[in-house]
Amino acid sequence: MTQSDLNARVGAILGSAIFFVLAPGTVVVLIPWRITHWQVHSQFPGLAPLRVIGVVLIAAGTAAIIDSFARFAWQGLGTPAPIYPTRHLVVKGFYRFVRNPMYMSLLLILVGQALLFASAHLLVYAACAWLITHLFVLFYEEPKLRRSFPADYAQFTAHVPRWIPRLSPWKNDA
Repeated sequence: MTQSDLNARVGAILGSAIFFVLAPGTVVVLIPWRITHWQVHSQFPGLAPLRVIGVVLIAAGTAAIIDSFARFAWQGLGTPAPIYPTRHLVVKGFYRFVRNPMYMSLLLILVGQALLFASAHLLVYAACAWLITHLFVLFYEEPKLRRSFPADYAQFTAHVPRWIPRLSPWKNDA
């Protein structure tokens, strides 16, 4: 590994850590706390099983977003932040199943929190967050990726769906 690659990797790790605290931290910690104050309500029927499902969704989403952020820094040599994008298209890990595992992870965490805290307001927030994200992906992120990685991104989009995960991982030879 060259000194330039090492510097890029260190910068990507630091940048990803900062962005992780700011972006997902705001979306799945600060705003949900403002909505729920982490207080459990009893408005959903069958609350106990829903709480368990909520905890499972939160755990799965947390694991997937940490993995995806790490891949951006380690493999992509960049961050998810638009101001410090990756040098390489990341198509490993959860990206073999769905094109947007970070956004899907955030959605899993939000829905999990909504179930855990029995918060209809948090479900509405999750739906709004997904809609805003979907529009961002369609009108900014995907066009930018098509310009930045034309052949690789075309192959990726041909094999990996945007939102509904594949049942088996895409076997990319790259």
